Amino acid sequence: MEFKNWILDRLFGVVLEEESGEEAQAEDSVKQEEVLGSAKQPVQEEAPEQEAPRRRDSLGLSLDHPFIRLYELWAEEVRDAPLPHLRLDHWEDTPDGVLEQELAGLRKAFTLVAADRLEKISKWRQKKDMADKQRALLEKLKAAKEEKGQLTEEEEALLSGKGGITQEILEVLPLEMDALPLVYITRDQLAAWLIVFPPVGAGKELEKSMLEKVLGESSVSFGVDAELLENLSGKEDRYFHLFQIAKGQPVLHGKDGYIEEFFERTVKQKFAENEHGKVDYFNLNLVQNVEKGEVICRSVPPVEGVSGRTVQNKEISCRTGKAVQLPKGQNTEISKDGTELLAVKSGRVEFSGRGFQVKSVLEISGNVDFSTGNINFVGDVHIHGDVSSGFRVHTIGDITIDGVVEAAEIEAGGNLIVAKGISGDSRAVIRAHHDIYAMYMENCSVHSNGNIQTDCIVNCDVYCDGEIQVRSGRGTIVGGRVRAARGVSSKIVGSRSESITTISLGGQPCADYERESLLQSLDALEKEMEKVEKQPESPARTKRMAKIRLDLSVGRMKLGRFDKELKKIQEQLEEQGGSKLKCDVAYPGMILNIGEETMHLTKETSMVHARMFNGEIILM
Repeated sequence: MEFKNWILDRLFGVVLEEESGEEAQAEDSVKQEEVLGSAKQPVQEEAPEQEAPRRRDSLGLSLDHPFIRLYELWAEEVRDAPLPHLRLDHWEDTPDGVLEQELAGLRKAFTLVAADRLEKISKWRQKKDMADKQRALLEKLKAAKEEKGQLTEEEEALLSGKGGITQEILEVLPLEMDALPLVYITRDQLAAWLIVFPPVGAGKELEKSMLEKVLGESSVSFGVDAELLENLSGKEDRYFHLFQIAKGQPVLHGKDGYIEEFFERTVKQKFAENEHGKVDYFNLNLVQNVEKGEVICRSVPPVEGVSGRTVQNKEISCRTGKAVQLPKGQNTEISKDGTELLAVKSGRVEFSGRGFQVKSVLEISGNVDFSTGNINFVGDVHIHGDVSSGFRVHTIGDITIDGVVEAAEIEAGGNLIVAKGISGDSRAVIRAHHDIYAMYMENCSVHSNGNIQTDCIVNCDVYCDGEIQVRSGRGTIVGGRVRAARGVSSKIVGSRSESITTISLGGQPCADYERESLLQSLDALEKEMEKVEKQPESPARTKRMAKIRLDLSVGRMKLGRFDKELKKIQEQLEEQGGSKLKCDVAYPGMILNIGEETMHLTKETSMVHARMFNGEIILM
């Protein structure tokens, strides 16, 4: 019996009550040989003692569950009754929530049927027991009358049928309950499960016609297992066994089309250092070059969906996939078959936010000097040599310079890359509306609306609205003044000779510089207005006054916009914890400004981590 309980517990989470006698032990022995084989192996002996977890797809039933009680009654009448099988086979990968819902629905369905059959059996047995008792009483009365010759008046009434024992009570028809198949359809109507309850008494065994009838009543007509339907009535385990009698066709929803891109939408900076800790500024890979006719991206068409069908032969409509549009931008075209985006000409690929575009690249094979003159271009510029002193390079795109920038003026609408560095002779002015990458910066004025990455900064006037990184190579900031909105990170700040090196953090340095320049321009315009107003009336005076008023109005509008932007940016910096200075070594002579606070460093300090705390500058 222990072995049977072990098997039942693992099949559907129940155990049967203990039987007594040698027959039960013998039956367990036979069952064990049939399931595990006659070979005596250590694993077989230890198996009943192991605590195996219950399967997710099995039903957990209590010992007094109607299904178990009905099975026990049937097993008493049928020798070698097959063990029940109550698992949703092949549903192991079903999500827990869905599986539990189906198990709960199935339990409810066959619990009602099992309870109903048990109730009918119980009522029949009660009626039969009563009839048996009444017949025994009548037989006893007959025997007593023959022996004594007479009975009491009450006993005579019972014997004659006038005392309540009628022929209807005495004649109990044999119990007759045919085999009963039950069909359960899952919530998604993609599966139909079948369980058959055995006949009781003189009831009919399972027949194919019974299965066809219950399938018809449940409207199950699609995906029916014809082989199971044909052979189930002859299978040994046809009763108390859960079968999947029908399987629907799952719906396959369409998949949306997508864009296969061969160029990045956002190019991330990658600083690859060599064994000496130096960055190769020749190969920052910030420029994505494209040749004329080259494929920029390709559209992958959507996948059509396939409608599903329930076991009740109802269609499940599918969702169709949506096509995507190629992100076409300037200097690109769509191929004839409409699947590829091509570059119209060679240049640099960028993503503008709405589409890919190709920008022209001006190639300067040598230096920018008297042979080329000043450069003013609407695209990107790649200079393979140096930019000589006294010359200007202005573009609305990116500038890449393979050589050195001398005392020149450089302005890039995008990023600026100077592979060999900047030697400004205190006259160079460098501006970039995005990031600046240079091997070194010496004796120059630098303005960056983005971040700055370099190996060293020497005697420079730097304005940076982002973060300044001086960690590669020498990693030194010496002399001059460095202003950064989001922080400065360097190996060394200052020098052993105590060079005055000023680090200012916070605010928006470039915007502050432009605001200060704007204030100076407004002041100059107001002074000029006062002079012009004192002049006698004339057409020239009227024209000049109108021009000054317009310039003042535009300047004041810009000033108001600057003030709003600066306030917003300052709030963002405060939310992020403010600006910080990080360096491995800071020498005396360093002056640190954060907001309105100033700190003069008087001794050499290692591992500096400076920031504002409670209105004061602290070194950590």
